[in-house]
Amino acid sequence: MDLTKSIAGKVAVVTGSSRGIGKAIALALGSAGAKVVVNFNQSSAQADEVVRLIKEVGGDAAAMMADVSDHSQAAALIKFAIDTFGDLHILVNNAGITRDNLLMMISEEDWDAVMDANLKSTFNCTKPAVRHMMRKRYGRVVNISSVSGQLGNPGQTNYSASKAGQIGFTKALAREVASRNITVNAVAPGFVDTEILEAMPAEALEAAMKMIPLGRRGDPTEIASAVAFLVSDSAAYITGQVLGVDGGMAMM
Repeated sequence: MDLTKSIAGKVAVVTGSSRGIGKAIALALGSAGAKVVVNFNQSSAQADEVVRLIKEVGGDAAAMMADVSDHSQAAALIKFAIDTFGDLHILVNNAGITRDNLLMMISEEDWDAVMDANLKSTFNCTKPAVRHMMRKRYGRVVNISSVSGQLGNPGQTNYSASKAGQIGFTKALAREVASRNITVNAVAPGFVDTEILEAMPAEALEAAMKMIPLGRRGDPTEIASAVAFLVSDSAAYITGQVLGVDGGMAMM
């Protein structure tokens, strides 16, 4: 089955899509013919560039600023997509942050910030999106989790907990909405070339590389390809699953 044909014309929201993995996902969906809402919180120039790149390859896109950890702003983002493009078929919950530290040194503020940005935002965006999808009896939701949510990672109790929470959210919601022809899946990236990875101490990155059977970092486009598959008709019988794109780190 041609993935592009089943994605063409669909309306997609990708949170946190002005850079990194989110940018790659937005570009992949836009290149396949989807109408993409590029969400950003601070980097408007970068979001505008993603919109330009999508239009350059013949797609359609619009950018909207929204802090999706805020319930009202997340709801406004979903409304913007429907008002702008007339529908909503695909939601990719990608927005997230890290505030890494050992548990004994994590402040309540940093714990809450990570939970709000990574996990609460998933709830904030998915609830209004799925309400629309249920009326249409069609939808695709993909949550960008992490290998850290499957294996845990020292110095990331807050991040690992938020990403594990996304996995539980994915499985529970998949059971709730399957009868309405809505699939809900997660992608769990490993160590991918993004700004987050660049911020890791060299010794920690070197140790991490030894844990990867394929022996290399991932590329954001490889995550985007997995998402494009899951939102396509080729994956219509897949729901409640966690697709690891991690070089083999979390074999289960």
